[in-house]
Order: sequence, then C-alpha cells, then structure tokens
Amino acid sequence: MAYSAENLTRSTLLANSVRVAGASAERRQGLLGVKELRPGEGLWIGPCEAIHTVGMKWPIDVVFLDSDRRVCKVKPALRPWRIVICLAAAAVLELPEGALTISGTKVGDLLAFHPSSN
Repeated sequence: MAYSAENLTRSTLLANSVRVAGASAERRQGLLGVKELRPGEGLWIGPCEAIHTVGMKWPIDVVFLDSDRRVCKVKPALRPWRIVICLAAAAVLELPEGALTISGTKVGDLLAFHPSSN
C-alpha cells in the first residue's frame, strides 16, 4: 500500500506515492537498488533513527520524525556516501531532492500520512 505525506503545518504535499519499509529486511534495503525517486515518490522507514546513502548515486531529501510525526530534523540534498543520525527520531521519510524546498518543510512541522490510490 502507498501513502501520501502531507505537511499539516504548512498545508503542503510532500509526496503522493510513499512506500513503507517497516519490516527489518525492507528497512535494511531502503532505496538501495532504486534507480531514481521521481517527484511525488518517497520511502517511509520505521522504526528508524539513522540512515545512510552508501551505494546510492544521487542525493535525497531526508525528514526525521518523532513518534507524533513531528519533524525533528531535516537533511536536504543528502549526497551519496553519507550517514545521518537523529536519536529523537522514530521514523524517516526519504524524498527526491528538492521536495523539502517545494513543501517548505522545517523542524517542528507536523506531518500526516494517508492511504493513497497510487
């Protein structure tokens, strides 16, 4: 099932086709092997406090969320071969580069996930 990710604080859409990586194997795989994230796509990983872009070939925008789905850290344009940690996070949303700028998402914003038809 896919979800849409909405920034309730700013009334903006981050993505309309978000895959969930909840099982251990899915979380470990993440975006490895994905050729690209198109505008409107994303990966919601949980539980998760840290991600890496080792082996990736393109930058991504990263949103760390606490257990209430409030943004506790953002990392726009995270380049390949990097590691990012946020010990306050319960989940991570990985998005195409530029999604944070377009949506205006900042630390403290509240996100919501809704089932999507995509």
